Amino acid sequence: MSPLAALTAILMGSAVAITTGLLMVLAVYGILGSDYPRLMAETPSLLRSLGLFCVLTTVSVAAFVGVMRHRPWRWYAQAGTYGWIAIIVWAYWPTRY
Repeated sequence: MSPLAALTAILMGSAVAITTGLLMVLAVYGILGSDYPRLMAETPSLLRSLGLFCVLTTVSVAAFVGVMRHRPWRWYAQAGTYGWIAIIVWAYWPTRY
């Protein structure tokens, strides 16, 4: 396995783990949401995070498959992975207000 494939596998595994964790939290919110209105107030933020990490998971899986199978589009998928990580960093970057 090449170093690029190893790095891509680490990123993909992390993205899958985060997405799975967010889905589990969403399930808990769905079960307990009617009893705890404060959870319902946090649901839009949870859905936003889930959307961001679902896209990262999809792009990183594509990048991993492309690298492992030496597909010609693998560099576009790699660029998409790193670009989407930059978008996530920008989305979570604290602002000074």
